[in-house]
Amino acid sequence: MEDIIQEYASGYAMLREAIQGLTEEELRYKPAPDQWSIHQIIIHVADSEMSSTSRLKTVLAEDEPTLISFDQDAWANNLGYDVLDREQYLQLFKLLRLSMQTILDNLTNEQIERVGVYVDQGRFSFKQLLVFRVEHVRGHLAQIERVKKAYRESQSF
Repeated sequence: MEDIIQEYASGYAMLREAIQGLTEEELRYKPAPDQWSIHQIIIHVADSEMSSTSRLKTVLAEDEPTLISFDQDAWANNLGYDVLDREQYLQLFKLLRLSMQTILDNLTNEQIERVGVYVDQGRFSFKQLLVFRVEHVRGHLAQIERVKKAYRESQSF
């Protein structure tokens, strides 16, 4: 569990490193019309973190709470991700992760096993939910690398 908490804590630094030195053109590049730009990925990661931080806290605070998923495509399509301030969203992500750190550093074994129930996906322990947060950032870091590569390839023609 220690490794998971440590990687969770380093999520912001990993995102920052992934976009360091990129131009605005690179950040806004979309490999295809139906794919997200790096800018949009960053906004999504912060929005997802906002929603997930609430779920993590709910699982720790309430007995077997009902958890609600959010429709990431609806958020991306209807909240104007292209005009949102990427720096504000990176800071939001950073603060959300920091806000959880003391809680994570003081988790008991009982808390790690507490459960929340998604209507559409079933029961998940706190540990499973936290692992998913780590994997979510990993997945989007890989997606950012794919977009960077696609951008470079688009420039070589």
